[in-house]
Amino acid sequence: MKLLTVLFKKEVLDAGRDKRSVMAGLYYAIGSPILMCVLFSIMLKQFASPDELKITISNADVAPSLIQYLDAKEIKHSTDEDVKAITLEISENYRQKMSEGRSAQVTIIADKSDDKLRKSIAQLERSLMQYNSEIASLRLLSRGIDPTVMRAVNVQVNDQATPESKGGMFLGIATLSIVLTLFYAAMNLAIDTSAGERERNSLALLLSHPLSSMQIVLAKSGAIATYSMLGLALILVVSKFAYAMVPWEQLGFSVNLGIDFILLCMVIGLPIALMSASLQVFVSFMAKSFKEAQTYVTMVLFVPMGLSMVTTYDIGTEVVQWLPIAAQQHAMIEFIKGNPLPVPQLVISTIVTLLLFALFSWLSSRMLKSEKVVFGL
Repeated sequence: MKLLTVLFKKEVLDAGRDKRSVMAGLYYAIGSPILMCVLFSIMLKQFASPDELKITISNADVAPSLIQYLDAKEIKHSTDEDVKAITLEISENYRQKMSEGRSAQVTIIADKSDDKLRKSIAQLERSLMQYNSEIASLRLLSRGIDPTVMRAVNVQVNDQATPESKGGMFLGIATLSIVLTLFYAAMNLAIDTSAGERERNSLALLLSHPLSSMQIVLAKSGAIATYSMLGLALILVVSKFAYAMVPWEQLGFSVNLGIDFILLCMVIGLPIALMSASLQVFVSFMAKSFKEAQTYVTMVLFVPMGLSMVTTYDIGTEVVQWLPIAAQQHAMIEFIKGNPLPVPQLVISTIVTLLLFALFSWLSSRMLKSEKVVFGL
């Protein structure tokens, strides 16, 4: 154990000397929450105060009440350069049809395949449907008919979500960057300490000492996991201050990353950091060169990224909640919402994560007993 401790300290110091690789991982931990903070602020601003929609309206003079209604909905007739490529064409006999209590035709002319126009078209359609509903109710009242007759089912929504749970649903996207930090914060260090040392012939020199291959692999994995946990701590601290600057109150909820959430993430993240380190070391030893190892590791990391994204966007089945990475991230999201932690899923996924760490470490130690792996033949 003392020998393993000395070897671990040596690996940590060796990794720390490569300041570029260390900072490359830490830049992600610092930059991703700041970027998410900016994106959330822009999105909340759009939700709270949508931009004025400027369109072209044909025959606007025959439907003054409709034009006034659309103005109140921030949909205006304009001939400026920033006008949207949407035309609302009002029929010539609109006024006559409306006075007769009949259906008057309006036509929306736009390209629905244009992604930039899809949101604006939906906004215009929604406003026209609301106007149609109000006019229909007034026509029924003028004929002495209660408009509620047309409402067969009166739907009432009792939203029991707390401000914290609403914030948790929105912040579920941010947990994606928190989980991925455990993989990307020390990725370059993992490649350098395995494939890089082999190219520099320092791996063969290390194996010439009275050390077992398992001790070498565990020391390397522990050092890489240390820097992964450093990246996790950094992104959590930055996120705590960055997300506090987002105007969540505009949508009626709040997001607070407390010390308890940070401690939970550190405890949950440790097994993932160990598994991530052993996985990247194993894949790097499989490659024959440093560049090849970068390609292999990048491709392999699509698996944890996919599991994390499935949990983020809630597109998987309940089986996914029992898998490593997905279960840990699901526990983070539930904690932010203020819900009870899914303890069975969390315990089983943690055990599986540690078993994967043991498996990848054993496979790597076996590979170090081969001359083809040690010398990259």
